[in-house]
Amino acid sequence: MATVAASKEAATGTQSVERALAVLSSFSQERPQLRISEIVEMTGLGQSTVSRLVGAMLGLGFISVDERSGLYTAGPQVVTLAAVALNQSPAHQAGRQVAQSLACELGLGVNLAERRGTRLFYLAHFEGSEAPRSATMIGQGGPLHATGLGKALLSDLPDAGLRELLGPGPLPAYTVNTITDVASLSAELTTVRTRGYAVENEELALRRACVAAPIRDRSGSVVAALSISGPMSAIRLPERAESLAMRAIERADQISSDLGFIASRS
Repeated sequence: MATVAASKEAATGTQSVERALAVLSSFSQERPQLRISEIVEMTGLGQSTVSRLVGAMLGLGFISVDERSGLYTAGPQVVTLAAVALNQSPAHQAGRQVAQSLACELGLGVNLAERRGTRLFYLAHFEGSEAPRSATMIGQGGPLHATGLGKALLSDLPDAGLRELLGPGPLPAYTVNTITDVASLSAELTTVRTRGYAVENEELALRRACVAAPIRDRSGSVVAALSISGPMSAIRLPERAESLAMRAIERADQISSDLGFIASRS
């Protein structure tokens, strides 16, 4: 009987954790502030359950509330845990200062990212004077096929691995310039491998572009990527692509070296 009771208690505890995480996962870049009724609608949980969970997470700092509007948002404890997780990334540790210095030198945006499944994940983001942003990109995801970072991260995948990861297509289009065909993406990745860097030319968003280079660890595998990005008016891609790419490759190689990669092994 004790074993049955323990199993029921464990199942109840697991369910509570899943429900709490569902509540936290309701908050997103698109919907950073929510009412209780909206959380209920998004999670499918009962209002009393949501109210109880929100109250508990308010006390623990995982959720905050604006007393004037009554809107809830992710709390400071989420940021604390995110920093703990982020600081465990070897690519973040090796590349953060490098990326920050490059952004200051160029006045453009510099990003570090790694691949998480079928999407890229931003590890670091620094704005330059010519490429300001009103919000951080750290912790956000993005499509692999429509970004310079994503192409750099995919660059060491063989065709079979690429198709297994992304499927047969078509891939989502974000602008008229987005590559949506897997065969065309594969051809683009061959070019990336040959020249050592990837280009994003208004493929994710109009009037924005970037160049990106892969970062490797001691095994020679691509584990992250660094990009230089900004609005077309600042990055001036047609005339500066090669010079910016050389800067990206140089800094990506520096980070790779810090991660133990020796170029002669490749």
